[in-house]
Amino acid sequence: MKPMLAVLCGLTVAAVAVLGTAAVSPADGWSLEVVPVTSPAAANSAQPQLSALGSRVVLSWLERSGDNASLRFSDRTDTGWSEPRTVASGANWFVNWADVPSVIPLQHESMAAHWLQKSADSTYAYDVRLAFSRDRGRTWSTSITPHHDGTRTEHGFASLFPMPGQGLGVVWLDGRQMKEGAHEGMNGGDMSLRGALFAPDGSQASETAIDDRVCECCPSAAAVTADGPIVAYRNRTSDEIRDIYVSRLVGGRWTAPRAVHPDHWRIAACPVNGPALSAKGRDVAIAWFTAVGDEGHVYAAFSTDAGETFGAPIRIDDIGAVGRVDVELLPDGSAAVTWIEFAEQRSSFRIRRAERNGSRSASLAVSAIASGRSSGYPRMARRGNELLFAWVESGEQPQVRTAVAQLTTNGTLVR
Repeated sequence: MKPMLAVLCGLTVAAVAVLGTAAVSPADGWSLEVVPVTSPAAANSAQPQLSALGSRVVLSWLERSGDNASLRFSDRTDTGWSEPRTVASGANWFVNWADVPSVIPLQHESMAAHWLQKSADSTYAYDVRLAFSRDRGRTWSTSITPHHDGTRTEHGFASLFPMPGQGLGVVWLDGRQMKEGAHEGMNGGDMSLRGALFAPDGSQASETAIDDRVCECCPSAAAVTADGPIVAYRNRTSDEIRDIYVSRLVGGRWTAPRAVHPDHWRIAACPVNGPALSAKGRDVAIAWFTAVGDEGHVYAAFSTDAGETFGAPIRIDDIGAVGRVDVELLPDGSAAVTWIEFAEQRSSFRIRRAERNGSRSASLAVSAIASGRSSGYPRMARRGNELLFAWVESGEQPQVRTAVAQLTTNGTLVR
């Protein structure tokens, strides 16, 4: 089965434990040791998210108990993960392998979190709920929604990002132009991408449309450059081209969306495979999945002008990919990219370093992983000299697992 068909059919490959220590050849100029660390997530946990701001990295996830779901989080410390805390719980949440809640650090002691809550009985009728904390997550505000259309349609795949001045930005896929239950049939209307900004006190300052027609269920991504925020998402043209686009917040307005690269991937269905972004100053790295010709591959590209333009795509996968990417800029300007590789009926969570000139290190496995929906989206973040990884180990009781690798000051990973 080809990688793209594996995605659409939900192929499941049994996952095994972390591979322990793995290293690429020193001849590649990049070596890596991945060390498992005890996860703060209990059994029956999934939907991991890693969010970073400065030296702070927060791991969040969902834990299930019967019909009840709880959004929990933990801070990375010098000695491991902190004791987990709970943001909120509910029996009426929308829980999905790809539409993942988050908890992000903001300036000082502030934090923001989002989850998804059902608004009607229809499968895809749910809202984005936002909450704020001013005391490092010990207490949380009453939740609110960033959208106010009142439709019982899909609102999800949100990306939260810190705004300069201690505020919050959020973008999400918004189904207000779609018929109720549209995902259960064809010709249901257009999904849009919308954004909202919040002041430091948590009050909403704006809500606006960014793109009126986008792919219905591919996760979005956001990062903050020296020039302001940038968001990435999968677009949808009238002739079903679903390539990755970006928009930037400039002077208080979102710029006209532009394609990162014209892959010309035509597919009359949502592949549920979104992009990833990383930014430092005016440097931006982006990673994405495409399957032109029904062959799944992962690519990355660099920008030196805050995402206004991007260089040529760099092939990241080895043979074929399921996708589900993440990316982190390294101190030397290169980028670490992660993805799920799928070849010879086996899948693995892999990492590779890419440079702006197109050169790549050898890839290596962080862990074996299931290629089906049960494994969700593996995550990566950087905290100082650490690269942190989180993924789901599938099974009768899935569990979020974590690992770490050490960085030197120039971005080279060492044994």
